[in-house]
Amino acid sequence: MKEKAVLVKPSNRIKDRSILGQILIYFVAAIIAFITIYPMYYVLVLSLSSPREALTMRVYWWPKGFFLGGYERILSDIRLWTAYKNTIFYCSVRAVLNLLTSVLVAYPLTVRKLYGRKFVTFFLLIPMYVAGGIIPEFILMTKLGLYNTPWALILPGSYSIWYIILTRSYFHSIPESLRESAKLDGANSYRILWNVYLPTSKPILAVVALYTIIGVWNSWYHASIYITEHDWQPLQLYLRRILIEQTEQLGDSMNDAEALRRMQESQISNNQMKYTVIIVSSLPMLIAYPFFQNYFVKGVMLGSLKE
Repeated sequence: MKEKAVLVKPSNRIKDRSILGQILIYFVAAIIAFITIYPMYYVLVLSLSSPREALTMRVYWWPKGFFLGGYERILSDIRLWTAYKNTIFYCSVRAVLNLLTSVLVAYPLTVRKLYGRKFVTFFLLIPMYVAGGIIPEFILMTKLGLYNTPWALILPGSYSIWYIILTRSYFHSIPESLRESAKLDGANSYRILWNVYLPTSKPILAVVALYTIIGVWNSWYHASIYITEHDWQPLQLYLRRILIEQTEQLGDSMNDAEALRRMQESQISNNQMKYTVIIVSSLPMLIAYPFFQNYFVKGVMLGSLKE
C-alpha cells in the first residue's frame, strides 16, 4: 500500500509575528494621528482660552480661563456671513462647471477612433506646464469686463486640465464592451455617456467636486487681486482682512498714550482671535473630510494611473 502523502503547511513567519507587527503598526499610526490632529486641537484650545493665557502660549491640553469673546466678535459680524455665502456660491458653481468640462472633454478622448485624439491630448498638456502669468491674466480680466465681479473668480477656474486627465483615465478603466453593447441597442453617444459612463463614474466625479470645493474654500489670492467690493469677497479674504486691519489700527495709534494702551489691550484680544479665525474658517472642511475620506484616497490613486 502506498502511504498517503502528508502535506506540511509551511510556516508563515510574517503570520507568526503578526501580533507584534500589528502592535507596531498601531503604535506608528497613533503617533502619526497625534502629530496630525494635535496642531488643530492646540489651536482650538487657544481659541477657547483667555486672551492673556493664549498670549503666553502655555496652554497645551485644555483651555485656561474659558473665553468665547473671539467667537462672539467673529460670528456677530454680518460680513462674515456674507463672505460665507459668497464662498459657498463660488464652491458650488465652480464644482458644477469643473464637472461639466471634465466629463465633456474627457469622454470624447476615450473614443479610440476619434481623429486627432492624441494631438488634442498633447495640446491639453501644454497649459499644465506653460502659463502666461498673472499680468496677462489680469489684463484679460479687465478687457473682458470681469474685474470686480464674481465671474472673475468663477470663469478662470471653470476647468482644470488635471481633472480632465483624471476623468479620462477613469473612463478608460470602463470596459469598452459596455459602449459596444449600448451601440448595438441603438444608443447614441449622449445616451451612452449619461446611462453607461456617468453611473459607473461616481467616484471620480466625487473626487473632482471635492477637490474643487476644497481649492476654492482655501483660496484668497485671486480674490485679493480681482475683487475689491466687500459684497463679493470670499471667506478667506475676509478673515485675512480682519487680521491686517487690526494690525494697522495699532500702528495708527502710536502717538496717543491712552489710545495706545487701549489698542494694546485690544491687540492681546486680537492675538487670541486669530486662533478663532482659523477654527471658523477650517471647521466646515474638518467636519466634511471624514465622510469623504475614501474619495480622497481614490483621487490620489487615480493620479498614478497610466493608459
